[in-house]
Amino acid sequence: MTNVKRFTDRDEAGKLLAEHLSKEVLGKDALVLALTRGGVAVAQPVSEKLRVPLDLLIVRKLGAPGQPELAIGALASGGFIFLNQYLVEKLDLAPQVVEKIKSQEMVELKRREHLYFQGERHIPWQAKDVILIDDGIATGATMEVAIRAVKAAQPKTLTVAVPVAALEAVERLHRSVDHILALQTSNNLVSVSEYYEHFPQITDQDVLDILAKSRKGTYVHDYS
Repeated sequence: MTNVKRFTDRDEAGKLLAEHLSKEVLGKDALVLALTRGGVAVAQPVSEKLRVPLDLLIVRKLGAPGQPELAIGALASGGFIFLNQYLVEKLDLAPQVVEKIKSQEMVELKRREHLYFQGERHIPWQAKDVILIDDGIATGATMEVAIRAVKAAQPKTLTVAVPVAALEAVERLHRSVDHILALQTSNNLVSVSEYYEHFPQITDQDVLDILAKSRKGTYVHDYS
Protein backbone atom coordinates (compact mmCIF):
# COMPACT_ATOMS: atom_id res chain seq x y z
CA MET A 1 0.00 0.00 0.00
CA THR A 2 3.02 2.31 -0.31
CA ASN A 3 2.28 5.61 -2.10
CA VAL A 4 -1.43 4.83 -2.15
CA LYS A 5 -3.78 7.76 -1.68
CA ARG A 6 -6.62 6.63 0.58
CA PHE A 7 -9.96 8.33 0.12
CA THR A 8 -11.53 9.62 3.32
CA ASP A 9 -14.82 7.91 2.44
CA ARG A 10 -17.10 7.21 -0.50
CA ASP A 11 -18.46 10.76 -0.48
CA GLU A 12 -15.00 12.26 -0.97
CA ALA A 13 -14.24 9.70 -3.67
CA GLY A 14 -17.45 10.64 -5.46
CA LYS A 15 -16.63 14.34 -5.34
CA LEU A 16 -13.19 13.68 -6.83
CA LEU A 17 -14.76 11.57 -9.58
CA ALA A 18 -17.24 14.36 -10.23
CA GLU A 19 -14.42 16.86 -10.71
CA HIS A 20 -12.88 14.70 -13.41
CA LEU A 21 -16.20 13.91 -15.08
CA SER A 22 -17.26 17.56 -15.09
CA LYS A 23 -14.47 18.24 -17.58
CA GLU A 24 -16.05 15.86 -20.08
CA VAL A 25 -18.65 16.91 -22.62
CA LEU A 26 -21.90 15.30 -21.53
CA GLY A 27 -25.02 15.08 -23.63
CA LYS A 28 -28.31 16.47 -22.43
CA ASP A 29 -29.46 12.91 -21.75
CA ALA A 30 -26.66 11.93 -19.38
CA LEU A 31 -27.51 9.59 -16.52
CA VAL A 32 -25.57 8.46 -13.46
CA LEU A 33 -26.20 4.78 -12.77
CA ALA A 34 -25.02 3.46 -9.41
CA LEU A 35 -24.23 -0.15 -8.57
CA THR A 36 -25.82 -1.08 -5.27
CA ARG A 37 -25.04 -0.71 -2.59
CA GLY A 38 -21.58 0.81 -2.24
CA GLY A 39 -21.67 2.61 -5.55
CA VAL A 40 -24.72 4.63 -4.52
CA ALA A 41 -22.76 6.69 -1.98
CA VAL A 42 -20.10 7.44 -4.61
CA ALA A 43 -22.65 8.27 -7.31
CA GLN A 44 -24.67 10.76 -5.26
CA PRO A 45 -22.10 13.60 -5.33
CA VAL A 46 -21.43 12.88 -9.02
CA SER A 47 -25.13 13.23 -9.81
CA GLU A 48 -25.29 16.46 -7.82
CA LYS A 49 -22.17 17.98 -9.39
CA LEU A 50 -23.15 17.11 -12.95
CA ARG A 51 -26.82 17.87 -12.29
CA VAL A 52 -28.01 14.73 -14.00
CA PRO A 53 -30.46 12.07 -12.78
CA LEU A 54 -29.42 9.19 -10.54
CA ASP A 55 -30.68 5.65 -11.04
CA LEU A 56 -29.74 2.28 -9.55
CA LEU A 57 -28.58 -1.00 -11.00
CA ILE A 58 -28.92 -3.79 -8.46
CA VAL A 59 -26.08 -6.28 -8.57
CA ARG A 60 -25.08 -9.19 -6.34
CA LYS A 61 -21.63 -10.69 -6.13
CA LEU A 62 -21.43 -14.48 -6.17
CA GLY A 63 -18.96 -15.11 -3.36
CA ALA A 64 -16.88 -18.28 -3.25
CA PRO A 65 -17.71 -20.74 -0.45
CA GLY A 66 -15.70 -19.79 2.63
CA GLN A 67 -14.31 -16.75 0.79
CA PRO A 68 -17.28 -14.38 0.38
CA GLU A 69 -15.08 -11.51 -0.82
CA LEU A 70 -13.77 -13.59 -3.73
CA ALA A 71 -16.24 -13.17 -6.58
CA ILE A 72 -16.73 -16.18 -8.81
CA GLY A 73 -19.35 -14.17 -10.67
CA ALA A 74 -22.21 -11.74 -10.27
CA LEU A 75 -25.90 -11.18 -10.97
CA ALA A 76 -27.69 -8.04 -12.15
CA SER A 77 -31.34 -7.02 -12.42
CA GLY A 78 -32.95 -8.32 -15.57
CA GLY A 79 -31.60 -11.84 -15.22
CA PHE A 80 -28.05 -11.04 -16.29
CA ILE A 81 -25.24 -13.23 -14.99
CA PHE A 82 -21.48 -13.38 -15.30
CA LEU A 83 -19.47 -16.40 -14.19
CA ASN A 84 -15.70 -16.50 -13.92
CA GLN A 85 -15.20 -19.99 -15.28
CA TYR A 86 -11.50 -19.88 -14.53
CA LEU A 87 -12.17 -19.36 -10.81
CA VAL A 88 -15.02 -21.87 -10.76
CA GLU A 89 -12.70 -24.52 -12.19
CA LYS A 90 -9.72 -23.48 -10.08
CA LEU A 91 -11.79 -23.81 -6.91
CA ASP A 92 -13.28 -27.08 -8.22
CA LEU A 93 -16.83 -25.95 -7.53
CA ALA A 94 -19.52 -28.45 -8.46
CA PRO A 95 -22.38 -27.12 -10.65
CA GLN A 96 -24.88 -27.64 -7.83
CA VAL A 97 -22.76 -25.50 -5.50
CA VAL A 98 -22.68 -22.67 -8.04
CA GLU A 99 -26.43 -22.97 -8.58
CA LYS A 100 -27.07 -22.77 -4.83
CA ILE A 101 -25.01 -19.58 -4.56
CA LYS A 102 -26.86 -18.09 -7.54
CA SER A 103 -30.26 -18.96 -6.06
CA GLN A 104 -29.42 -17.43 -2.69
CA GLU A 105 -28.17 -14.21 -4.24
CA MET A 106 -31.15 -13.96 -6.58
CA VAL A 107 -33.47 -13.97 -3.58
CA GLU A 108 -31.58 -11.03 -2.09
CA LEU A 109 -31.51 -9.20 -5.43
CA LYS A 110 -35.28 -9.50 -5.76
CA ARG A 111 -35.74 -8.27 -2.19
CA ARG A 112 -33.71 -5.16 -2.93
CA GLU A 113 -35.56 -4.51 -6.19
CA HIS A 114 -38.87 -4.53 -4.34
CA LEU A 115 -37.58 -2.36 -1.50
CA TYR A 116 -35.74 0.27 -3.54
CA PHE A 117 -38.16 0.73 -6.42
CA GLN A 118 -41.50 -0.24 -4.85
CA GLY A 119 -43.11 -0.57 -8.25
CA GLU A 120 -41.78 2.71 -9.62
CA ARG A 121 -40.34 2.84 -13.13
CA HIS A 122 -36.63 2.97 -13.79
CA ILE A 123 -35.29 5.95 -15.65
CA PRO A 124 -34.92 4.57 -19.21
CA TRP A 125 -31.31 3.89 -20.18
CA GLN A 126 -31.86 3.65 -23.92
CA ALA A 127 -30.09 6.38 -25.95
CA LYS A 128 -28.61 7.89 -22.77
CA ASP A 129 -25.00 8.76 -22.01
CA VAL A 130 -24.78 6.37 -19.05
CA ILE A 131 -22.09 6.81 -16.38
CA LEU A 132 -21.83 3.54 -14.47
CA ILE A 133 -20.38 4.02 -10.98
CA ASP A 134 -19.17 1.75 -8.18
CA ASP A 135 -16.90 2.32 -5.18
CA GLY A 136 -14.15 0.24 -6.78
CA ILE A 137 -13.33 -2.70 -9.03
CA ALA A 138 -11.41 -5.71 -7.73
CA THR A 139 -12.05 -8.83 -9.84
CA GLY A 140 -14.43 -6.94 -12.10
CA ALA A 141 -17.21 -9.53 -11.85
CA THR A 142 -19.96 -7.14 -10.75
CA MET A 143 -18.94 -4.54 -13.30
CA GLU A 144 -18.88 -7.20 -16.04
CA VAL A 145 -22.50 -8.12 -15.41
CA ALA A 146 -23.48 -4.47 -14.96
CA ILE A 147 -22.04 -3.60 -18.36
CA ARG A 148 -23.99 -6.45 -19.95
CA ALA A 149 -27.23 -5.27 -18.35
CA VAL A 150 -26.77 -1.66 -19.46
CA LYS A 151 -25.66 -2.48 -23.00
CA ALA A 152 -28.77 -4.62 -23.45
CA ALA A 153 -30.77 -1.38 -23.05
CA GLN A 154 -28.81 0.21 -25.93
CA PRO A 155 -27.41 3.37 -24.33
CA LYS A 156 -25.93 6.08 -26.53
CA THR A 157 -22.58 5.80 -24.73
CA LEU A 158 -21.39 3.91 -21.68
CA THR A 159 -18.73 5.20 -19.31
CA VAL A 160 -17.44 3.32 -16.26
CA ALA A 161 -16.16 5.59 -13.48
CA VAL A 162 -14.68 4.37 -10.18
CA PRO A 163 -12.30 5.72 -7.55
CA VAL A 164 -10.02 2.68 -7.64
CA ALA A 165 -9.63 -0.42 -9.77
CA ALA A 166 -7.38 -3.38 -10.39
CA LEU A 167 -5.30 -2.63 -13.46
CA GLU A 168 -6.04 -6.03 -14.99
CA ALA A 169 -9.78 -5.38 -14.70
CA VAL A 170 -9.46 -1.95 -16.33
CA GLU A 171 -7.50 -3.42 -19.23
CA ARG A 172 -10.17 -6.08 -19.71
CA LEU A 173 -13.26 -3.90 -19.26
CA HIS A 174 -12.20 -1.00 -21.46
CA ARG A 175 -12.89 -3.16 -24.51
CA SER A 176 -16.57 -3.33 -23.57
CA VAL A 177 -17.31 0.37 -22.92
CA ASP A 178 -16.75 3.73 -24.58
CA HIS A 179 -14.75 5.20 -21.72
CA ILE A 180 -13.38 4.03 -18.38
CA LEU A 181 -12.11 6.29 -15.60
CA ALA A 182 -10.32 5.03 -12.49
CA LEU A 183 -8.72 7.64 -10.24
CA GLN A 184 -6.28 5.01 -9.01
CA THR A 185 -5.22 1.65 -10.40
CA SER A 186 -3.24 -1.11 -8.79
CA ASN A 187 -1.42 -4.23 -9.94
CA ASN A 188 -2.14 -5.97 -6.64
CA LEU A 189 -5.54 -4.76 -5.50
CA VAL A 190 -6.88 -7.29 -3.00
CA SER A 191 -9.70 -5.34 -1.37
CA VAL A 192 -11.34 -2.06 -2.39
CA SER A 193 -11.77 -1.18 1.30
CA GLU A 194 -7.99 -0.79 1.67
CA TYR A 195 -8.20 2.38 -0.38
CA TYR A 196 -10.61 4.10 2.03
CA GLU A 197 -10.01 5.40 5.54
CA HIS A 198 -13.69 4.89 6.34
CA PHE A 199 -15.56 2.17 4.48
CA PRO A 200 -18.77 1.36 6.38
CA GLN A 201 -21.36 -0.98 4.96
CA ILE A 202 -24.01 0.92 3.02
CA THR A 203 -27.41 -0.08 4.35
CA ASP A 204 -30.80 -0.31 2.70
CA GLN A 205 -31.82 2.83 4.58
CA ASP A 206 -28.77 4.67 3.25
CA VAL A 207 -29.82 3.79 -0.29
CA LEU A 208 -33.41 4.89 0.33
CA ASP A 209 -32.24 8.18 1.85
CA ILE A 210 -29.98 8.92 -1.12
CA LEU A 211 -32.78 8.10 -3.56
CA ALA A 212 -35.19 10.38 -1.69
CA LYS A 213 -32.65 13.21 -1.74
CA SER A 214 -31.90 12.80 -5.42
CA ARG A 215 -35.59 12.87 -6.33
CA LYS A 216 -35.93 16.26 -4.67
CA GLY A 217 -33.08 17.74 -6.73
CA THR A 218 -33.74 19.99 -9.69
CA TYR A 219 -31.50 17.73 -11.77
CA VAL A 220 -33.97 14.85 -11.55
CA HIS A 221 -36.03 14.56 -14.74
CA ASP A 222 -39.64 13.45 -14.86
CA TYR A 223 -39.92 10.25 -16.87
CA SER A 224 -43.47 9.41 -15.88
